[in-house]
Amino acid sequence: MCQRQRDDMVILAYIRNQHHLSLQSYGRLRMTEELQERGLKVGYRRLGLLMRENGIKIVRTQKFKVTTDSNHAFNIAPNLLDQDFSADGPNQKWVGDISYIWTSERLL
Repeated sequence: MCQRQRDDMVILAYIRNQHHLSLQSYGRLRMTEELQERGLKVGYRRLGLLMRENGIKIVRTQKFKVTTDSNHAFNIAPNLLDQDFSADGPNQKWVGDISYIWTSERLL
């Protein structure tokens, strides 16, 4: 086994440990900084390759955001349709829905 393979095995052990400690949230850039602070000589490209070859991926999560305020004193509209959406002709029953759509800028 050559020196580079031994170095990669040591680096991989550190990667797996740090990946576990970071709750699988560190990508190759933050992981590189962390390992360099520990004294390991590794670049982000090499580290990214090692992570990819060994199936180490970050888990991205989105924070839960409450969009409805149910604790208010405003009047609540009565449910006149009671889930009966059938109509005998056009323009007899109108319904609406509020949908939230994620865009690259914000929540619409």
